[in-house]
Amino acid sequence: MSRSQDERGDVARQPQTDSGEVVEATSPNIVASNEVHSSILVAYRSVGLGTFGAFMRFAGMPLEKIALFMNSSQVTGKNQFAQSIKLTFREGALAPFRVVGPASMVAWFMQYSVMGLAFQFFDHALSRSLGVTPVWYGDELMEPPPKEKQSLDGTANATNNAKAVAKTVLAPILAGSLESVVANRAEVQRYFGPSKFAAIEGKLGWNPVSRLFAPAFASNAMRNVIMCNTSFIITPITYRLYFPQEKKSNGSLFWYGMGMNFAGNAVAITQQALWGRALDYAAENGGRNIKYSEVIRSSLKKEGMAAFITMPKWFSRILMNAPVQGSLPWFYNNVLPLGEPKVVDLAKWATSSSDDYGTEGNHTGSIS
Repeated sequence: MSRSQDERGDVARQPQTDSGEVVEATSPNIVASNEVHSSILVAYRSVGLGTFGAFMRFAGMPLEKIALFMNSSQVTGKNQFAQSIKLTFREGALAPFRVVGPASMVAWFMQYSVMGLAFQFFDHALSRSLGVTPVWYGDELMEPPPKEKQSLDGTANATNNAKAVAKTVLAPILAGSLESVVANRAEVQRYFGPSKFAAIEGKLGWNPVSRLFAPAFASNAMRNVIMCNTSFIITPITYRLYFPQEKKSNGSLFWYGMGMNFAGNAVAITQQALWGRALDYAAENGGRNIKYSEVIRSSLKKEGMAAFITMPKWFSRILMNAPVQGSLPWFYNNVLPLGEPKVVDLAKWATSSSDDYGTEGNHTGSIS
């Protein structure tokens, strides 16, 4: 992670177009040289992540509702998982899908596309400003761990390591927070239902900016920061550095990502539970502002640590999250790169056609 940017070209496998031409773009694994093609690749990956995420989230709505109920104050005591299932399907087998409107589909698409776009943007912007490399991507994960170049006194290495750590910490914080700006309002609406959420908002009387963030934003952002770290930082870095080289493959990356997702959710589940309990707190008396200290204190007094993390809560969160979030590193690093040569070829064709048209127009204008 602490290599300087000029060492990048020695280890990065640069994707090629169908004609064999090397693609140069500001993607997570390529040195920047062509800003147009770079932006197109970033947009392609973001749209791909958004489409994948929206489809998987809709298909998993029953699991999401079960997890939401499991991490709320509406289920207590014994058999919480059974209680959550009963609440999820109390209005019929299709009830979990009926709470999904066009706004939710758009929000899911935006959530995952913005997550991908934001992480790539912040990762590259911070990498350039600090002079360190972006997070490894695609075929780079299958390469052996890089050999660090030692300076005579170790100062350069220590400085690069400090910069890399700063970038690695900041990028997911910024990306996860931006994801919550896009997604939290829609998630709160799915939790309460449109009519109840509208009534709570009316009682709260928040200004437009606060309404954009929606209730329980802080816990939602913390959860997204944790999962962004898991998918885009911890999984690719640890896979390349520590996974046995002879066992690296697309299949092993898929299952490794799933395993890391299980571990990440052990931490994220505490924030998911806090989010659900904070919303229940906000809904009391028709709507009130959230006081996290009071939510935490009353929850711990009533149920202890079980209010925030139990095996059933963790398991329900895994059911909801693993199909999309667990497979995200595999999809991002193994599936999306397959279409990049075609996308770049199309971009080259479009830009060359535009240039030809402009040249022809200028030529015609000079004749007339």
